[in-house]
Amino acid sequence: MTLLYSEVEEELRAAVRGLLADRCPPAAVLKRVESDPYDLDLWKTLAGEIGVAGLLIPEQYGGAGASAREAAVVLEELGRGVAPVPFFTSAVLATHALLATGSAELLGELAEGRTTAALVVSFAASPYQPWRGSSVTVDGGTLSGTVSAVAGAEVADVLLVPVGGELYAVEAADAAVEVVPSLDLTRPVATVRIVEAPARLLGPCDLAEVLRFGAGLLASEQLGVAEWCLDTTLAYVKERHQFARPVGSFQAIKHRLADLWLDVVRARAAARAAAGDDSAVTVAVAQAWNAGVAVHAAEEALQLHGGIGMTWEHPLHLYLKRAKACEMALGTPGDHREALASLADVPGPERGQQ
Repeated sequence: MTLLYSEVEEELRAAVRGLLADRCPPAAVLKRVESDPYDLDLWKTLAGEIGVAGLLIPEQYGGAGASAREAAVVLEELGRGVAPVPFFTSAVLATHALLATGSAELLGELAEGRTTAALVVSFAASPYQPWRGSSVTVDGGTLSGTVSAVAGAEVADVLLVPVGGELYAVEAADAAVEVVPSLDLTRPVATVRIVEAPARLLGPCDLAEVLRFGAGLLASEQLGVAEWCLDTTLAYVKERHQFARPVGSFQAIKHRLADLWLDVVRARAAARAAAGDDSAVTVAVAQAWNAGVAVHAAEEALQLHGGIGMTWEHPLHLYLKRAKACEMALGTPGDHREALASLADVPGPERGQQ
């Protein structure tokens, strides 16, 4: 497996980055984030014209038949722009869960971008505790229950609900979706309440595997956040002058940014590895490292921007909040480190030891 980007991946990156620069720069995201966080017009263009909604869907269902590596490139760019679109929740998590069922009609609608789906699982759930925050039961052909902290539910047309190893589809109109306060303003979460809602049984669902796949690709979004923070900070310290010198010329600043650059390079390797191989070990390594790097990069960017970095008018806080929210999503770094220690057969400290 190579960690390098292919020509096709670079072309996809250029298309997505160009669209975001034109239609959704960080300043535009900041302007709308409190009133209307999701940009559904942008999502229609991404999904329909560029075709990102169907990247992971096989050609037989109308998709692109691409691999997770292409989806990872899109996530890098969406992370760089903190883009308020449901790509990760619909085209990654929900789509991957749906693929195992072979539901041709619904997969075709997702591939065309005509339908958006959400996997009704708490965003705080992990591959190691997949049912955290969920309490849905089946009674005949109906579902009832409540799931908290669901990402992407308020803009979904179809809700995919995993229950007892099976995946059910519920029309969004048949459920109550209540948006709740969220740290990440660009990716709201909601409480989904389902009361005797008609449901279609789609097929089997290995929820732990779906969340592991999602966690592996989330590392690419975290990489994009870290890259933007590093690049933006580098540009700022070259322009900001103090004592008649660029701030970036001070040795202490150089050392901090050099260390951060090394962290981001390692994060890129971890994300690329997880995109090419979603094994439990590779995913745990990527999340254990990249989640912290994204937060650290955003914190360093905020500090090195000085006073302007602390203001609401600068979009930097959006990146810090996205990084912190992603750090808690689909397993914390601690969850992944603990799993990695077990997978690698590395014993933890004995009880009572420091």
